Amino acid sequence: MKANGEFVRFKKEIGKEAFIFLFFFLAFFVGIGSVMGCTEMFKTMMLTGYQLLTSVCFYLMAVSVLAGGAAGLLSEFGVISLINRVLRPIIYPLYGLPGSSALGIMNCYLSDNPAILAFAQDDNFKRYFKKYQMAALTNLGTAFGMGLIITTTMMSLSVEGAMKAALIGNFGAVIGSVVSVRLMLRKTKAHYGIETMMPTSGGETIPGDMRVVREGSVGSRFIQSMLHGGKSGVDMGISIIPGVLLICTIVLMLTNGPGPNGAYTGAAGEGIGLLPLIGSKLRFLLDPLFGFQSPEAIAVPITALGSSGAAIGMVGDLVKKGAATSNDLAVFTAICMCWSGYLSTHIAMMDALDMKEMTGSAILSHTIGGLCAGVAAHLIWTLLG
Repeated sequence: MKANGEFVRFKKEIGKEAFIFLFFFLAFFVGIGSVMGCTEMFKTMMLTGYQLLTSVCFYLMAVSVLAGGAAGLLSEFGVISLINRVLRPIIYPLYGLPGSSALGIMNCYLSDNPAILAFAQDDNFKRYFKKYQMAALTNLGTAFGMGLIITTTMMSLSVEGAMKAALIGNFGAVIGSVVSVRLMLRKTKAHYGIETMMPTSGGETIPGDMRVVREGSVGSRFIQSMLHGGKSGVDMGISIIPGVLLICTIVLMLTNGPGPNGAYTGAAGEGIGLLPLIGSKLRFLLDPLFGFQSPEAIAVPITALGSSGAAIGMVGDLVKKGAATSNDLAVFTAICMCWSGYLSTHIAMMDALDMKEMTGSAILSHTIGGLCAGVAAHLIWTLLG
């Protein structure tokens, strides 16, 4: 049956699913609480969520508003159509997506992952996409999120060949993005088919050689398109808050360790360090793939799962200790760019695209893509370094 615009199905009122979920739910929180302390655990959760809201979500909303305003102008005055026509011979063979996707890449490289969603709400952008292609925009945008910040940060580190390493890392991220998007398209083609086009907001069909514009003078169209695009950015910014707060809080608590003095105080950002521990157990596999020289280096890609900003902050500490080589910087750049904290944004971004059912495929595809990005950067550095 249909409820609140969505199809729902029924299950038995009380079944084994309730007991299985309750077991894992309690095991998760009891496990963390036994390490951090119950009071400190809940205090850390609340403060981490608040910090993410104020320092991450509002930042992403600001990015979305600015990107939305830019997207509105580019759409209104035909730049999206021009770029789609010019770059299709490059973008389609690489990604299997329309040429207009290049605008999403640029937006995310200059800002962050959700910036690509500003275009996804625009009719002049959506018209070029089939439904199976639109679902892959999350993977494409995330692969280039925070690219400029990550690249310039890596170039500024006092390691010989840092600039060359950062550029090689960018190339590795491109390879990872192609892998991620292509794997995602295989899943979306099977789910949505290859014929269904993305519907426009009004449901009308736009003629092949035309585009939608607003009524009024050039000045009026400029203001209206910019403000309307910014408003769509606000909507996007609000829609990603639940995913960022819920998922990123869990990821950070599983990634970070105790406070500076080794004790749990309930401060924001504390955790039990489980993911780095798992990563250290996989060193026998990851070190040959990435060429890391220090056991501490594995913490950077693990942290990039939840936050690239936190990950590149760790790189500076590794460089000061002499525990990061130029090869490591290339790999860090590739992985931090390609993953871009995708575990904390992918769910929210797929929800914003109204394609929640493909979230698992998006995460799996991007996990593989990020690993390929790091391996590619290591191999390229080995050949050219």
